[in-house]
Amino acid sequence: QVQLVESGGGLVQPGGSLILSCAASGTIFSVGAMGWFRQPPGKQRELVAQITEIGHTIYADPVKGRFTISRDNAKNTVYLQMNSLKSEDTAVYLCNAEAKWVVSSPYTNYWGQGTQVTVSS
Repeated sequence: QVQLVESGGGLVQPGGSLILSCAASGTIFSVGAMGWFRQPPGKQRELVAQITEIGHTIYADPVKGRFTISRDNAKNTVYLQMNSLKSEDTAVYLCNAEAKWVVSSPYTNYWGQGTQVTVSS
């Protein structure tokens, strides 16, 4: 099994910055794409950003130019640098990753528990 553990959420004022991290642990042969989703209060879960194992990235339009996703393959860890935060960025942020535990197994999708980000003055 693979576990994803997020950290770095909290309360920040509008215009501020936060960095989230998510580490994959457990029986891991390789980790494929990793990403961040968010679920604002009363709304559906939405993609924030995703990064492949070779560093190709995609971003949701509302965060382009403000958020940066990166990863450390040696640590099986993905990061989300969030700058110029707005109140509408308030949400539970969830880490997502594809991983396989042996070379012959298929990639399986895993989720973290989520970390709360609140942007408020």
